[in-house]
Amino acid sequence: MRLIAVGTRMPAWVSAGCDEYLRRLRPALRVDIVELAPGPRSAGTPVGRAMEDEARRQLGRLAKDEYVVALDERGKAFSSVELSRWLAERMRDGRDLAFLIGGPDGFAPAVRERADLDWSLSRLTLPHALVRFVLAAQLYRAHSLLAGHPYHRA
Repeated sequence: MRLIAVGTRMPAWVSAGCDEYLRRLRPALRVDIVELAPGPRSAGTPVGRAMEDEARRQLGRLAKDEYVVALDERGKAFSSVELSRWLAERMRDGRDLAFLIGGPDGFAPAVRERADLDWSLSRLTLPHALVRFVLAAQLYRAHSLLAGHPYHRA
């Protein structure tokens, strides 16, 4: 699995939290984080230009056969149990997974077209740093459910 995220220089708490959950996932699942700088934005420049730049770089990092998940508040919502079932299906498929976090203005249409799934962590618009942390925590929770680990108690 890979997380391909627009945004760099995450706060220390984000890095520490993500590292902790991703460490717990190993050796069962490995998640690599790829950080991409946001597209250039300036007064008078159309925001779409930055979004297209981010899309080009995110799409350029994807393998042809990867299952792509775009994280977006308008996407499909999962309960923890539903997410664990979805993760089990993906693991049975045997395709690599790529989770995409867009830039400050979201995803360009090309990214949405390439995505196999739009996934909503919340109907709220979350800060990019928080999305990383929540994604890592929920992947750990979903895998814990599959493994019968007592971490998930609901």
